[in-house]
Amino acid sequence: MFVPKTYSVESVTAGHPDKVCDQISDAILSACAEQDPSSRVAVETLGSHGLLVLAGEITTRAKVDYAAVAKQTYKDIGYDDELKVITHITQQSPDIAQGVDTGGAGDQGIMYGFATNETPEFLPRGLVFARALTDRLTDLRQSGEVAWLKPDGKSQVTIVDGLVTVVVVSCQHAEEVLQDEIRRTIIEYVIDPVIPAEFRSPKIEFLINTTGRFVLGGFTADTGLTGRKLMVDSYGGIVPHGGGATSGKDMTKVDRSAAMKAREVAKAIVKRGDAKECLVSVAYAIGKVEPVMLFAVNENGEDISAKLAEWSFEANKLKG
Repeated sequence: MFVPKTYSVESVTAGHPDKVCDQISDAILSACAEQDPSSRVAVETLGSHGLLVLAGEITTRAKVDYAAVAKQTYKDIGYDDELKVITHITQQSPDIAQGVDTGGAGDQGIMYGFATNETPEFLPRGLVFARALTDRLTDLRQSGEVAWLKPDGKSQVTIVDGLVTVVVVSCQHAEEVLQDEIRRTIIEYVIDPVIPAEFRSPKIEFLINTTGRFVLGGFTADTGLTGRKLMVDSYGGIVPHGGGATSGKDMTKVDRSAAMKAREVAKAIVKRGDAKECLVSVAYAIGKVEPVMLFAVNENGEDISAKLAEWSFEANKLKG
């Protein structure tokens, strides 16, 4: 089995500094692709204490004010502090383009896709809970139901033998709210609606804002960087990760497209009952159409790569 009996996984809200950077990179990608679907985009974002740096390579016919897109995205997430934006974006290297233009992969690397029949989402239950907790934080803030909630936040869930033993929630808050109110609200309005009694250990522990204060958040408190929440974005560290980020990259970049395809195929294999758990792995060489490795394994460690025959993993067919 890939999902162990004991594990911890985490999630973060949209206002977490790293996720802010992911969203800015993706917003720039979307702005380019909207005008020019053939855009080649690889954008990295760094945010730190009032400074935002946009770097990378973009080849596009689109006319986009990258700084304006970044500032609007930051505002839409829920922040109102001013950012100084430095933009240093060039075109894609012609050495890379000559391989991608003919339908080859935009980079080398290894990508993984995973699925389990444990939940309707085909994800480990702890990861589903962790993501639902941060989604709940965001919903309560955006709806105004909990007026003192701010954009930054994190969750963490520990599972032992199928039961939740520890729930960690950290939420940015207005300065005037007291810790007792924060704890009561988070348990009543965030944890209780998300984690059913049947999946709770009798000795479940709630750890809420464990430093006792979380007023400063986002780039005011911390530094963010695109691609630094790879485990949060994938499978919580339960299965391997090739190390390539997905945000800010167009679909010629197999870090994004092949990871999405591998997940899609793993889900399909589990959904039709060919495995209880499935891990699909695929590897590419830059500029080559066909993968250099394609492999799938089930929960018993058995090779089920034959199940992949009906799906195409050619780089030039991963773009759509």
